[in-house]
Amino acid sequence: MSFKINRLLAALATAGLLGACSQHAMTASAQEPMPDTACALDGMVLLDFPGPKAQIQYVEGKADYYCDLMELFTVMLAPEHKRRIAGVFVQDMGKTSWDKPSGHWIAAKDALYVVGSKKQGSMGPTFGAFSDPAQAAAFAKAEGGKVLPYSQITVAMLDTGHAAGDMRH
Repeated sequence: MSFKINRLLAALATAGLLGACSQHAMTASAQEPMPDTACALDGMVLLDFPGPKAQIQYVEGKADYYCDLMELFTVMLAPEHKRRIAGVFVQDMGKTSWDKPSGHWIAAKDALYVVGSKKQGSMGPTFGAFSDPAQAAAFAKAEGGKVLPYSQITVAMLDTGHAAGDMRH
């Protein structure tokens, strides 16, 4: 009889842990980078450069930060990316300064992206992220580029010598 109770308790404990993991994934939120936070890909200090930043919050509780949205999409669109993600966030450039962006994090999948503008980020041409369609359209009109949802961003757009550059107006 105690064997059955132990199995039942083990099953309940496992279900509780799985539920906690799911809840963590659903409650992930963006964290403001520290003054010395470095980019996960190139080690550059995020706050030293203009343009929108990005972050991936992983289920295990760790985060990777990116000094440029092109870098974020390089990781997100990589077929070998297998870590379990709790949330992906970008800065809303309709609400923060391009030169010194701070705060105003939004879910990456909910953002609109201006691809192919003349604005520069930490590594050269980059995407702008916006929560407001009118602000994205105004940015594209002023800086060039095309407004696209997250689902339409492709690997080809990351090659600034070709596809993204071709979208400039």
